[in-house]
Amino acid sequence: MRFRSFLIATTFLIALTSCAQKSHKPASMVSGKKDLSKYSVATFASGCFWHEEAIFESVKGVQEAISGYAGGTTSNPSYEGIETGTTGHAETVNVYYDSSVISYPTLLKVYFASQDPTSVNGQAPDFGTQYRSIILYRNNTEKQLAESYIHDLNASHKYSKPIAAQVRPLTKFWPAEEYHQDYIQHNPDGGYVQHVSIPEVKDFQKRFPELIKPDRKM
Repeated sequence: MRFRSFLIATTFLIALTSCAQKSHKPASMVSGKKDLSKYSVATFASGCFWHEEAIFESVKGVQEAISGYAGGTTSNPSYEGIETGTTGHAETVNVYYDSSVISYPTLLKVYFASQDPTSVNGQAPDFGTQYRSIILYRNNTEKQLAESYIHDLNASHKYSKPIAAQVRPLTKFWPAEEYHQDYIQHNPDGGYVQHVSIPEVKDFQKRFPELIKPDRKM
């Protein structure tokens, strides 16, 4: 009986702290699309896209971050398909930014500082290839900047293990379902959001206050 109670409690906690939990928010409750055509775009994957999106959107110079999928070969991927870990895709964000305000190297700083970059295939508590860290570059400049940043991090011995983030060409970004967009904003009381996402965002903002928009502080 005690073991069964422990198993039930453990299962409940995992459900509360998993990015794979389902949202039932209707698409009609998601904010409308913006015209982002004049902005530069960077694409990153580093664990659950709910707080990755929120962290980037809180940074000065970033106009929008859109959650989606990239890095695999499956066309028109769905969230349910991604979570099986068989599509090759990872949870990803497209970051739209004003390059006159924030540079790509600064976005790399945000990217590496908002995760454990030595963690292979995920960020606690989410693990699997769908949560792996990838910098998806659009041109040789982004590729060289990303590789140089990783080289410098490894050379600094800041971490006891090598950087695990991959550097790969972006072939296609697939936007995620509408209910994933601005997920934390629309689901502030969710178990995962309360116990994982919001603490992750707050921790980053506390360490880099100079990068944060005044109206996006948590």
